[in-house]
Amino acid sequence: MKSSPSPTAKPVKSEPATKKPVRVRPVPGVTRAVAILRLLGRSSQAMGVKAIADELALVPSTCLHILRALVAEELVKIDSDTKRYSLGTGMLSLARSAIESSGFASLAQPVLDVLANDWNVTMIGVETPDIDHMVVLALSRSRAPFRLHVDVGSRFPALVSATGRLVAAFSDEPWPQIEKRFKSLRWDKPIDLATWKREVELVRKRGFSIDRGNYMNGVTVIAVPLLDAAHRVSHTLVATGLSDNLVGSATMDLAKAMKKEADGLSALLPSRR
Repeated sequence: MKSSPSPTAKPVKSEPATKKPVRVRPVPGVTRAVAILRLLGRSSQAMGVKAIADELALVPSTCLHILRALVAEELVKIDSDTKRYSLGTGMLSLARSAIESSGFASLAQPVLDVLANDWNVTMIGVETPDIDHMVVLALSRSRAPFRLHVDVGSRFPALVSATGRLVAAFSDEPWPQIEKRFKSLRWDKPIDLATWKREVELVRKRGFSIDRGNYMNGVTVIAVPLLDAAHRVSHTLVATGLSDNLVGSATMDLAKAMKKEADGLSALLPSRR
């Protein structure tokens, strides 16, 4: 005869395993090599070992070993006469591969070309991978004599100018972190935090951002977002032009034209999880 289960007994449910965050262990050699590459990329001239080591707080002998490895991989080159280092041609092929593998760059380029031609502004396609920096992936220059010092691959602080307001508006970062990064930004005409915060709130409502002369004196910057599945900014379309040429309704009309194109591109891009 089989015994009956206790009336108080209940089936035990197995709890779903909690996914532990992946711990990224620092690799000093890799971190230092990347820091050297970024420093050389920012520098307007070649640098010697001591200057690089001093700037990055590295032991000169360690710095030299890393530089030699980078030279061997053609990521860095050395002038045999001056013994100074600069970025090598190997960086170009890496950058080209990264850009070519970006679906955004190939999709955005025709759109940027049309907008730049129709409105005579410089159009830029930007990726915003995080709250720290943004990267230029596509570019179409205007016919005007005004030239913005930017190239494909250029990096900027993520919260600066018009794109920065978009990143802040659609970010899930806590405000104290955003405020901390804002205080480190550099502007031609600095904007106070309270005013910037009000403009960020406005961006959430109208879906685009305008910087009129704050980031660069005399230059108007317009940015519209491409939002991912989590409603964060994954990329932006950016227009830059002389403020004297973007007057009256022209600024708003251009922003609306850009927003229409950005909405179309968003539908074509795979969702970023």
